[in-house]
Amino acid sequence: MGLIRAALGAVGGTLGDQWKDLISCEDMGNDILMVKKTTKSGQITKDSRIIVAPGQVAVIYDSGNVLDATAEEGAYNFDQSTSPSFFAGQFKDVFKEMWTRFTYGGKPNKEQAVFFFNIKEIKDNKFGTGSPVPFQDWSHPIPNQMTGTMTPLRVQVRCYGKYTFKISDPAIFMRNHAGTADVVKKDDLIEQMRTEVVASFQNVLNELGTSAHKVPVLELPSNTDEIKATMDEKVFDAPIRERGLQLVGFAIESVTLDDDSLKKIDNYELSSNSFMQQGTLVGSYSNAVQDAANNANGAASGFYGVGMMNMASGGMMGGATQGAFQREGVKADTQIDPFASVAVTQANDGIPCPKCGTLITGKFCTECGSPRPEEKENKKVKKCPKCGTEVTGKFCTECGTEVK
Repeated sequence: MGLIRAALGAVGGTLGDQWKDLISCEDMGNDILMVKKTTKSGQITKDSRIIVAPGQVAVIYDSGNVLDATAEEGAYNFDQSTSPSFFAGQFKDVFKEMWTRFTYGGKPNKEQAVFFFNIKEIKDNKFGTGSPVPFQDWSHPIPNQMTGTMTPLRVQVRCYGKYTFKISDPAIFMRNHAGTADVVKKDDLIEQMRTEVVASFQNVLNELGTSAHKVPVLELPSNTDEIKATMDEKVFDAPIRERGLQLVGFAIESVTLDDDSLKKIDNYELSSNSFMQQGTLVGSYSNAVQDAANNANGAASGFYGVGMMNMASGGMMGGATQGAFQREGVKADTQIDPFASVAVTQANDGIPCPKCGTLITGKFCTECGSPRPEEKENKKVKKCPKCGTEVTGKFCTECGTEVK
């Protein structure tokens, strides 16, 4: 039993009475996947005419077996005396397997019919992640100070888009899903497919969030080709293929982040800006410390400015630059407090001896033995009327003359 292609122009006209039955299927559009057609008697007689429209596959079914099939559009005569012709085109191997192996549940159905399959791309199928799904966002990397590596920011996203599919294997589709139903519509399986598409998409997101891809979260809509390629390579759509279906197109229309993820990104941006500002201040702070340490005459004023810088930064430079003094060459035995006032620093340097000018750091001058004068800013300075020595007490420290 097989199909014989009819001569061109033999579908109508004067040859219209040469076949006993005419079996055809109108355009199935975007909603019908399979339709069963037969005659009133349930038998396809010899010389019946079968019309296959563009985008259709016709399968001749007889009592649980597939007799013949074709994916080439045109008109065919059915001849029970011939062997299967398998005008298969792209489905040649599939049709041969159907003919040798296909049975519907092992239960012969006492009828003959033609099953027409819609092999066109079924479009406009929407999908969406009802609840947020995790994604590793490499556009906001977090440094690990212990290992010196970067880790992605974990966010939760919702994605919405559309996909297209088509019947890729009529034999598997008929055996695993359609059976011998009179009509199979897209609506019969679209909900299950949507669930499987979302599951496949989540697997793709996990893959794209690895260090091998590092796709930024907000650039997912522009990576549809990579998403589809990854899905095919990893066979994430295996449950869909097991029905004899194939995803053809996949497009993400929008990506949104949940509130917690938005807060994470906002905090990340603020932290990044603060980190960069601190980095700039640390550099300036370190330079100031080095300049002050290398300038003996201006050390006091230099460290005074450093102390002011720290106060202006809210004290954060104290911890950020704790190690800077050691790196920038300040000696460990130099007793300098960068946050102290100028008066304290001068007190540590000593007071000039009124006789020889040597700095006195104790009670007496180490050069001439003169006693350390009291602080000028605390008592009035007077000159001795006899020797001219500056004194702050009632008697001259040089000659003992009373000073009024």
